[in-house]
Amino acid sequence: MNVRHWKRFQPVLLAVITFWVITASPAWAADGGGFNPQQLLRDALLWVKELGPVGAIAFIAIYIVATVVFLPGSILTLGAGVVFGVVQGSILVFIGATIGATLAFLVGRYVARGWISKKIEGNDKFAAIDRAVGNEGFKIVLLTRLSPIFPFNLLNYGMGVTGVSLKDYFFASVGMIPGTIMYVYLGSLAGNIATLGTGDQPSNPTITWAIRIIGFVATVLVTVYVTRVARKALAEAVPETSSSVVEQELS
Repeated sequence: MNVRHWKRFQPVLLAVITFWVITASPAWAADGGGFNPQQLLRDALLWVKELGPVGAIAFIAIYIVATVVFLPGSILTLGAGVVFGVVQGSILVFIGATIGATLAFLVGRYVARGWISKKIEGNDKFAAIDRAVGNEGFKIVLLTRLSPIFPFNLLNYGMGVTGVSLKDYFFASVGMIPGTIMYVYLGSLAGNIATLGTGDQPSNPTITWAIRIIGFVATVLVTVYVTRVARKALAEAVPETSSSVVEQELS
């Protein structure tokens, strides 16, 4: 397949990925004998638990795959607390989530970024916003990682479409640490893999409220910050466009 044909199929592939995002949510699990991602991950956690020391490597590999294919990572994060404890579990989740998120980012970058760039190259406003987001990539990704409003799996691919650099995206993964530790701790309270994601697991009100407060603050900050960046980019782009028009009229 030549480059021209590949570019034609990029929008189709992007649509397929979007469809997969919607259908692969936890609510997609069938009540009957259909595909149930949560049960699949619980079974995987039981298998990891039986592996002993090698289970840590297997867990990281499973987390990477789950992140790339949009399986619900919350089950694995909670399960890490049951299988490995808070400290080791948090470290393993962070490693797996960071590698998986980076791979998803690269897929988004090389599958859809070229197509998006072609669409916005004739629009000064959108191009300016895209450049601004790229310049402030670390701060924006860091804040979105702290906010639960932004879906983790979708954000990985979505950021690949923006102008955010791979370096900023990778290092901003530190924003996942607070939420990772909290959810791994909540999982450790369950003590039973079978109860994960069922609503029967025990919880700590203090930790739950801490997650909500941190998420709320991060959501407000990222909303205000992105809005400010976009407005600044537009303010810089519009005068440039207007001045060029004026120069053409005067010449």
